[in-house]
Formats: sequence, C-alpha cells, structure tokens
Amino acid sequence: MSSTNLAVQLVLGLLLVMAQQSMQKNLKNPIAEIQTSNCKIAFLRLGLVFTSDVNEKALRDSGLYEPDSENPYVDIAGRRFHMGSLNNTPIIYVKSGSSSVNVAAAVQILFDRFRVYGISFFGNAGSLDEETLAPGDVSVPEAVAFTGIWEWKKFPSEDKLEDGKLVFREFNYPHNGENLLGSVEFRKVKLFSQGEPPKDVFFLPISERWYSAATEALKDLELRQCYIDVCLPYKPKVAFGSRGSTSDMYLKNKAYGDFLRDTFKVSSADTSSASVALTSLSNGKLFVVFQGVSNVVGGTSSDSTLSYLASYNAFLAAT
Repeated sequence: MSSTNLAVQLVLGLLLVMAQQSMQKNLKNPIAEIQTSNCKIAFLRLGLVFTSDVNEKALRDSGLYEPDSENPYVDIAGRRFHMGSLNNTPIIYVKSGSSSVNVAAAVQILFDRFRVYGISFFGNAGSLDEETLAPGDVSVPEAVAFTGIWEWKKFPSEDKLEDGKLVFREFNYPHNGENLLGSVEFRKVKLFSQGEPPKDVFFLPISERWYSAATEALKDLELRQCYIDVCLPYKPKVAFGSRGSTSDMYLKNKAYGDFLRDTFKVSSADTSSASVALTSLSNGKLFVVFQGVSNVVGGTSSDSTLSYLASYNAFLAAT
C-alpha cells in the first residue's frame, strides 16, 4: 500500500471514528432519513467541499473516489451533490463555486438536507509569507478569519446637504486618515452557535479534534512535487499552526498582503475557508481546512499547472 493511500485511510478513519463518538450530541435528529426528489440518504457521510473545476479534477484523477451505483448525485438549489465513497468511507461532495456567499450556501444545504457529520474543505490559497508557505505546500490552519469586512467611520457634516457623503480628504494616507481600514478596530463576525448566545468573534477556530487528528496523520505525508513536465525545485510540505484569511477578492496587491500578514499574523489568503468555518460553527458541526498554495501574493500569478498541483496536494491532505 502506498504512503498516500495509507495517509488517506488514516485521516478518513480518524474523522469517522471521532464523528461517530459525538453524533448524538451533534445531530438534530440522528435517526431521521432525509428524502430528496430521487434518493434517500439514511446514513452518515463526510462532507467534502471545494470551489473549482481544478479541485474536482484532482479528486477524480486520484482514482480513490467511487460514485454511488444507485444514487450518484442529486441536484439542489442549482448545485450538484455527488454521493459515493473515498477508500470505502461514505462521502458526499459539492463544488460550491467561488466567493464566500456560494460556499456558505453550499455548506448550509449539506447540513440541512443530508446526514453530514462534518466538513473537510480543500482548495487553493495565496501565500502571504513565502518563507513559511511556498507554492505546492499545503497549509492546515488552526484558525481562519474574514479580513475583507471593514467598518468605516461616519463623517457628520455641518452642511446637511453633505450628510451621507464621503469626505475623501479624510481618507488620505498616510496623513489625515480617519477610517478604520488599516487599524486593529475591525468589524467582528456575529457567530450564532447552537445552544449558545450570539457572540462577536474575529478568528474562527478549526475543530480542535479534527485539527489534532490531521496533524498526527499527515506529519509524514509525501506531497506531489511534479505534474506533467513541471517540477518544483523543492519538496512541498504540509504546514500546521498558521492562520488563514478570507475575502471576496483574489488578492494580488503585495502591500495589502503585507498589511494582513503584519496586522493579523495570517499566512494565507483565499475566498472560501472562513465561510466553511462560520457555517460549520453556527451549526455545531466539525470541520477542517486544507489550503494548497498556488501562488505568492504580489508575485507571479499561478498558472494552470501549478494551480492543479496545489489542488492535488490539498486533496491528498484533505482525504
């Protein structure tokens, strides 16, 4: 058995065992059978979520996925949910599409319509710290945050005709900057957790048990170094203990990337992971995030080969 297949079995096995131990606490109705238009889902599955075609290609190319012979998929709310198994572990996967809204909607449908005990999310991200995360590496963050949500100060005007308009001179940088962008006074996310009063949070913690399981199972995982005729000049690694950032934009500006890294101590930027975290935490579900590094923010954008390599390595870690 290859080291890759062994690692896949270890991670899936650990996640399944831990989920079964806590299902009575996490499921709203643990004996319910969820009826859809063309199938009946009556047993627990691991939810696998990703955003793009290249992520799905990595899954399909692995040869580890077997679609369900009777009910291979079901279409709900414009999204296709695929049912099958990964190394004999029942899963259901969905390609959500990019942007945090699409990801949150797909994850919520998984929780509402299927018996899913947790989410394993994998996708691509940009590195904000090349010394820590290089292209081809996989980051397993211990926390993620929305870093694209800012609160702007109100500027009252003596002239009522000017009320509600931005006074642009007040937004000059570095002088007379009177807005909260760039300060530590950021808007927090309102987290509504099951059975708990709502609270404001900034960093959303990855489920501790699944994060610990991943660090143990993946510490010796060998990632792919080459794809087709392109090879990285180094062996990619799985990196643990970092923080990830999410916003609804593809981050290219190095100065802004440096600001995020220096202010919030984050190492990667994507458009999805915090949405998985917020939706999972709000539903009281387990989740873990795997980010394949496809580029360095401020450097050359990733090409299709490097993007695929990052996706495949993230898939290896996620499964």
